[in-house]
Amino acid sequence: MSIYLIIGIILAYFAVLLLIARLTSKKSDNDSFFLGDRKSPWYIVAFGMIGASLSGITFISIPGDVGNTAKQFSYMQLVFGYLIGYLVVAYVLMPIYYKMNLTSIYGYLKSRFGFWSYKTGSLLFLISRIIGASIRLLLVASVLQLILFDDIGVPFEITVLTSVLLIWIYTNRGGIKTIIWTDTLQTAFMLASVLVTVYLIGEALEMENKGGLIEGISNSKYSKIFYFDSWLSGNYFWKHFLGGMFITIGMTGLDQDMMQKNLSCKNLKLAQLNMVSFAGVLVVVNLIFLALGSLLYMYYEQTGIGSIALDSNPVRTDLLFAEIAQSGKLGITVGILFLLGLIAAAYSSADSALTSLTTSFSVDFMNIEEKNESEQKKIRKLVHIVMSLVLVLTIIILRRTTDDAAIWTLITLAGFTYGPLIGLFFFGILTKRNLKDNLVPFICFLVPIVLGFLWYLNKKELISWFGEYQFGAELIIYNAIISFIALFLISKKNQEFSS
Repeated sequence: MSIYLIIGIILAYFAVLLLIARLTSKKSDNDSFFLGDRKSPWYIVAFGMIGASLSGITFISIPGDVGNTAKQFSYMQLVFGYLIGYLVVAYVLMPIYYKMNLTSIYGYLKSRFGFWSYKTGSLLFLISRIIGASIRLLLVASVLQLILFDDIGVPFEITVLTSVLLIWIYTNRGGIKTIIWTDTLQTAFMLASVLVTVYLIGEALEMENKGGLIEGISNSKYSKIFYFDSWLSGNYFWKHFLGGMFITIGMTGLDQDMMQKNLSCKNLKLAQLNMVSFAGVLVVVNLIFLALGSLLYMYYEQTGIGSIALDSNPVRTDLLFAEIAQSGKLGITVGILFLLGLIAAAYSSADSALTSLTTSFSVDFMNIEEKNESEQKKIRKLVHIVMSLVLVLTIIILRRTTDDAAIWTLITLAGFTYGPLIGLFFFGILTKRNLKDNLVPFICFLVPIVLGFLWYLNKKELISWFGEYQFGAELIIYNAIISFIALFLISKKNQEFSS
């Protein structure tokens, strides 16, 4: 595609988002920014959450990683674990949030344990979401840099700054009330993009002569789902399945970003219906993205297109989809749909992340709910700007320090940040004990630091303590369980319960 067409598509796309923002932010206030006045239709929230959950990482990194012979469709093992995790979120965590009428879900920790537990939970979320949103935006900014901005001489830092600025503009007034609707549009673009692309690549590979798409993919060397060979392997089924369950509990149920959308529903029953519906659809959507990955690699083997991404050093599998889509060999339709899907996938995740970061910091650290209305608005706008700048800085740092496939980088880091959060929340839910509140920050940050150090040494083969054992998605389980045990050691019986 020509540079002018790419620029035109990006400008038109954001013009539509700004129009939606203008329509949804009329008479907006802090309540509509944070919780959408609790009037969001559950089915709109459920559909929009697909895009927010999947992000640009799913759109690019998951298909690109299918070519790894040790992984292929193994990501589905995680997805099956997600299903159980969503049920825990819907029927264990969400009833607590609705019963307490929370704006920030970390208010539960304040009520259950005290000030320091509350601040620790919120800070863990801020770190987790800043890193997660930055990884997602980094991936998309890198692709835009490759297909557009390098050619016109725009530095990567300016690409990132512009991307975050555009998000800030259309979320600044309406917040979650706007995002519920922009995410719906962006999810539609993303799904249309991947479905049409799967069809067109299948047609180019003449899949209709090979028994059809499903049979062609299942018979390929890129479709293995289950790995039961060795429990020492990082890809072992139960590591992925249980890890996926814990990842969902942490990255959805204990994440202000994802829960903020659910708390904008009219009541608990509709929010639970939204969560269960969303979980079922997500399984199918992830399978489609993996199918796309198989087709991309089969197309590369047949045509050689994709060699820039796969023959580079280091190999950049995240860029395979971009290279094939932008080659022009599949027609301009695939190129346009790829660009639309990529932008939609990225910004449906990043815009809600920015809003939730603003919400969490404003409520949990700036005590915005205790201020008068005019002061609340000033604080919210200032925090919104600061969080935008933090995202820009983090993306630039990650650009220079990471080289792994984005999806596995995200899952690994999530294990260290959300693990202690799971341990802290479920210590409150499963026990009747009180904590020495001032020691909670020490526990929740020491555990992931120690485990992270051991994980790094094991990955670099600098220690032999674990033999041939490889850490996988179950890292989050270790962080959660060890945090839980450590919290028990600084706890005491609750006299109110024991009496």
